[in-house]
Amino acid sequence: MIFRALKYFLSITVFLSIAFAFTPIDRHFEIARNLEIFASLYREVNDYYVEEISPTDLANAAIHSMLASLDPYTNYIPEDQIEDYRTMTTGEYGGIGAEIKRKNGRVIISMPLEGYAADKAGLQIGDEIIAINGLDISERPLSNIENMLRGQADSKVKLTIKRFNVDEELNFELLHEKVKQKNVPYFGMINNDIGLIKLTDFTQKAGLEVQKALENLMDKGATKVILDIRGNPGGLLNEAVNITNVFLPKGLDIVSMRGKTDDWSKNYKSLNEPTSTDIPMVVLIDNNSASASEIVSGVIQDYDRGVIIGQRSFGKGLVQTTTGISYNSQLKVTVAKYYIPSGRCIQEIDYSQRNALGMSNHKKGVRRNEFKTKVGREVYDGAGIDPDVLTPTVLDAPITKSLRQKDLIFQYASIFRNKYDSIPGPKEFKLSDTQYNEFITWLEDKEYGYNTKVENSLDRLTASAKKEKYFDDIKSQITSLEEKISTNKDDDLRKFEKEIRTALEQEIAIRFYLQTGEIESSFYTNPDIISAMDILNDPEKYAAILRGIN
Repeated sequence: MIFRALKYFLSITVFLSIAFAFTPIDRHFEIARNLEIFASLYREVNDYYVEEISPTDLANAAIHSMLASLDPYTNYIPEDQIEDYRTMTTGEYGGIGAEIKRKNGRVIISMPLEGYAADKAGLQIGDEIIAINGLDISERPLSNIENMLRGQADSKVKLTIKRFNVDEELNFELLHEKVKQKNVPYFGMINNDIGLIKLTDFTQKAGLEVQKALENLMDKGATKVILDIRGNPGGLLNEAVNITNVFLPKGLDIVSMRGKTDDWSKNYKSLNEPTSTDIPMVVLIDNNSASASEIVSGVIQDYDRGVIIGQRSFGKGLVQTTTGISYNSQLKVTVAKYYIPSGRCIQEIDYSQRNALGMSNHKKGVRRNEFKTKVGREVYDGAGIDPDVLTPTVLDAPITKSLRQKDLIFQYASIFRNKYDSIPGPKEFKLSDTQYNEFITWLEDKEYGYNTKVENSLDRLTASAKKEKYFDDIKSQITSLEEKISTNKDDDLRKFEKEIRTALEQEIAIRFYLQTGEIESSFYTNPDIISAMDILNDPEKYAAILRGIN
C-alpha cells in the first residue's frame, strides 16, 4: 500500500513537472517544495508504519517508480552495480571469459570466449556449473553467479562442472584474466570476394575494430562487404559516428542531438579519412537492432552508401548520459533525441503520452513523416529503419521447434562434441546420412510431442462441434483425420530433414568453433545473408536499389 502511495505521489510530481512550462524560479521552487514533502512523507512512513520496513528498499521503490514514469532508459545505478555498468561501456572485466545463462533450471556455459581462461581450460558449451569455490549455486540469482565468476587478474576460481552424458563431476581451477569483449567478434570471407563483419556491441574502440576488420578483408581480396548488426542493441553514440566514418567521407553530417538544453544539442560530423567510400556494402538489421545500430544503418541509407537488408529495426531515437550522484551511485538519464542526415528521428514509442493504464503510446498506425535520402529516395521517421530489401521471418516447422524447446538438438550436439575430436570447418561441415540416422535412433525414447497447425485447427473444430451439438454426427470423420495426421507426423523427421539437419549442424559447429562456428555455419542457409550475396553479386540490381528502383 505504501509503495503504491509513493508511486502515485512521484508519478504526480513527474507529470506536473512535464505538464507546465515553469520559469526557472518556479521550477526551483517546485523541486524544493516536493523534495520537502517527500522527505517528510518518507520519514513519517519509516517511523510509524506498522510493519518493520527497510529504509533503503523503500527509497529504491520510490526511485524506480519515479524513473519508470519517464522511459525505460532512465535508470538509477547504485554503487554495487557500477562495475557492471562500466563493463557495458568498456567491454572489459576481470573474469574467466565465458558467457552463462539459465536453461531449464540449470546454469550452463553458453559461450566460452575464444582464447580466454574458460576456453583454454576446456570448458564446453552446455557444461552445467554446480559449484563455485565449493559453494552450491543452484539457488542463486544469475547476476550473483556472474559476480562470483569475476575477480582480479591472476586470482584463482574453482568450478565444479556436470557435463552432459558424463557420469562424474569435473573440477576446474582457472586463473582470472582481463577480458575484453570484442565489438567485432568475427570477420571473414564468405567466398572469394565477399567479406562479412559481425558487429555485436558499440563499446569503446568499436569504430577502430570495424576499420581494421575492413582493411583485413580488403587485403584478403574482398571487393564487397556485409556489415551484420542484427541483434545489436547499441551503445556509445560516438562509436556509431566512427563506424559510419569508415565508409563515408570526412566532413559529412552524421547525427545531431536535440535536447532541452544547449549542452545536449550537438552536431556530429565524420572527422577522419575513410577506409573505403566505394566498396559495395550491405547492412543487415532486424527488430533487435537499436539505437547506435540504427544510427549506422540510417546514415548509410540516408547517404545511399549501401543497401539495408532484413527487418525493420527497433526504433530507439533517444540519447542517454550518466551523471554521478551521492554515495558513488549514478543516474543514467535521457537527455536528447537524435536525428540522422535526412532529418528524421526514428524513435517509435512516445513516452510523454500515456493511456489511462499508464502505458506509453506506440506510433504504429500513426502517419509517418516522409524524408528524402541524398538521391531522393523516400524514407520515413518514427518507427525504426525500414530496410531497402525486406526479408521474410523464417519460422521453424512444429517438429523442429519442439526439438529445440525440449533441448534435444542442444543435447545431441553435446554428445556429438564428446564423440568426435574434430569436424571440417563450419562452412564445409555436413552431417553424413549415417550421423543423421544415429540422431533419429537417439530420439526414439525421447519425448518431443507437438501439435501441428492442422491439429490445432482440428481441436478448435472439435470444440465448436461439441458446443453446437454436431460432434456425434462428425465424430468418425474427426477420428479418421486424427489417425491420418498421426501417421503423417511419424514421417516428419524425414519430411523436415533438411531443416532439422541445418539446425543440428549449426549447433554442432558452435560446439567446435564457438562464435566463428555460429556465424560461418549460417552463410549458405540464412535468408538475410543469401539475399545480401544475391544483391552484391548483381551490380545492376544493387545500383537500382540505391537509385530507388526496387
